[in-house]
Amino acid sequence: MYLHQQSLQDSDTQELRRSAGRWLRSLRDARKLSQRELADLVGTEYYSFISQLETGRGRIPPDRYRVWAKALGIPASEFVRGLMQFYDPVTHSILFGDTGGEG
Repeated sequence: MYLHQQSLQDSDTQELRRSAGRWLRSLRDARKLSQRELADLVGTEYYSFISQLETGRGRIPPDRYRVWAKALGIPASEFVRGLMQFYDPVTHSILFGDTGGEG
């Protein structure tokens, strides 16, 4: 039986989420956006969601990737590739040939 390896209790997963949060914050900072401004651009009601993501306590829903990429001023493919290295490093490694994953 297949079990998804990225449970929130896993310390590696938690560190990946924190790294994703730092990456997202760097993108937001590069655009000189506040958390509230980014929340407005991506259509989330609460700017605290941005804070949660930036501290590694959540994930961006895949159906919102294009909206986030546009708000952060980067191509959607670049945004998804960046997120994938944190959200799904094994698949990222297989697709992009990185040495970090198995397979």
